Amino acid sequence: MQTDRTTDNKKGRLRGSALEEVLFLFGVILLWQLVYFVGVDQLGIWKSYSMPSPSGVFQSFYKMIMDGSLAEATGRSLLRGGIGYLISLVIGGIVGILINHFPFLHRNLRPLIMGIQTLPSICWVPFSILWFGLSQTAIIFVVIMGSAFSIAIAVDGAISNVPPIYIKAGLTMGASKRQMYRRIIFPAALPELISGMKQGWSFAWRALMSGEVMTTSIGLGQTLITGRNLADINQVMLVMIVIVIVGILIDQLIFANIEHKIQKTRGLA
Repeated sequence: MQTDRTTDNKKGRLRGSALEEVLFLFGVILLWQLVYFVGVDQLGIWKSYSMPSPSGVFQSFYKMIMDGSLAEATGRSLLRGGIGYLISLVIGGIVGILINHFPFLHRNLRPLIMGIQTLPSICWVPFSILWFGLSQTAIIFVVIMGSAFSIAIAVDGAISNVPPIYIKAGLTMGASKRQMYRRIIFPAALPELISGMKQGWSFAWRALMSGEVMTTSIGLGQTLITGRNLADINQVMLVMIVIVIVGILIDQLIFANIEHKIQKTRGLA
């Protein structure tokens, strides 16, 4: 009985939270439309071509949904971003383990990686175009360079933060190096590793946009630039909203579920 009551209370809180989020979003849209109406239609502070409106964004959304261009651009961007991110996970994971395992690399390579990570992703676009041309590979290269280094730093940090007592216990019980990583270090570092993966995805998604805006390949980045070239500020705003929504959905549907399962497994949820 107590369990059922607790479950009902939790469901009620979730429904209340969802309703609150919907009402807040509705209020933001109303405020946005009001600002447009006053600033553009009434006072003429901004020109209609320089200020997006909710109604204009919705019209662009309807148009691009009907002709299929928005779905195609989103799908291709997700495919490139996913490929680049998976490659970044492999490269970043290996580099992170190496710089953590070898003191020489930790002293000398880690500061260099930290410095490279501060570079904006768009800095890699000229290299990608010169090396790979205006191709899919060029965009994926920018994604990898924008994400792999952050994942490497996150992996190194996650392993370094494993309590030393765990490692001492493993050594005492005669664990080999492989068993140490597989049975002790990686499981203990898993929550921080997931956080590093989330951060790596955010870097990969932003880097993807930097790569797409500089090429002619169909994608959200190129659709945004097309809107700019056509002076269609509503299309530009629509693409920006889609980019944000995709980022939120990836976080909530994938990473949030993984974090919840880890917390549940460890009795924290």
